[in-house]
Amino acid sequence: MVRGKTEMKRIENATSRQVTFSKRRNGLMKKAFELSVLCDAEIALIVFSPRGRLYEFASSSILETIDRYRSHSRNNTPTTSDSVENTQHLKEEAENMMKKIDLLETSKRKLLGEDLGTCSINELQKIEQQLEKSITKIRAKKTQVYMEQIDQLKEKEKALVAENAMLSEKFYESFNQSSPSSDVETELFIGLPETRTRRISPMLRTN
Repeated sequence: MVRGKTEMKRIENATSRQVTFSKRRNGLMKKAFELSVLCDAEIALIVFSPRGRLYEFASSSILETIDRYRSHSRNNTPTTSDSVENTQHLKEEAENMMKKIDLLETSKRKLLGEDLGTCSINELQKIEQQLEKSITKIRAKKTQVYMEQIDQLKEKEKALVAENAMLSEKFYESFNQSSPSSDVETELFIGLPETRTRRISPMLRTN
């Protein structure tokens, strides 16, 4: 028979509630004992029954465990003064960051030629010098990119010339192999048609 799932709510029947409390309390004590033995854990368990009766389990001394818990909680819980100081520090950091952002936005607008009405001569000269430095760097980078592209094109040209020479060589080899080599005989006649004699040109005579 499959055991049904217990609904997590208060048991209304007093007798059933007391029986369930006793069973679950014993099971909880047993699990705490097993955990302390198997894992060498320091455990302190305190249970009060609905009638106010105390049940407790401790792997060592329950008072020492409670003192240890209080000390741990005290050391890891920030005090009110610490919280106020941390909040104030975070607020100051946020204000400083906002000021830096405003300065960067103002500088950006001036570099774009905006909001220059309040700038002094010295400020305008500094902006001009900064722009000139930026232009110099940009031009140097552009020249470098052009040179790299030219080098790449030269390499492609060399590769194409080599490929063209190889294709030409293959074409001539194929042409020479496909052309037949045969002896040519040329007839040369001298004199009138009635008395002409046949001669073979010595330059084209075959051996």
